Amino acid sequence: MKAGARRWTRSGATSKRRRSAVADPRRAAPVFAALGDETRLYIVASLSAGGPMSIVALTTGSGVTRQAVTKHLQVLLNAGVVRLQRFGRETRWELDREPLDAARESLDQIAAQWDDALNRLKTFVESG
Repeated sequence: MKAGARRWTRSGATSKRRRSAVADPRRAAPVFAALGDETRLYIVASLSAGGPMSIVALTTGSGVTRQAVTKHLQVLLNAGVVRLQRFGRETRWELDREPLDAARESLDQIAAQWDDALNRLKTFVESG
């Protein structure tokens, strides 16, 4: 057995252990799906910069109707990215950072796995 082949076998076992420690990416999938729309990204950016906002405030300057913003907010709500607060007759929408942080963590873990795999490949290629 070649030394390089042995190295790949060992790293494969390591990858299996790491995979079990990685957060379930299915948990982040609804967040990524919700953020896959330009209008929803605009809404998230607005809420991130301005704190809780009403639909009227979110609609101002967006070029999108209140009905459309309401539908996009519902998608974000279903994904857990926003939550609503009622103040009398007014409803304000607020960003929930926890699902966004979990999605970022998922991407960071995937990036670390790729970096690790590329480093192993580099070591293998350079060792001859």
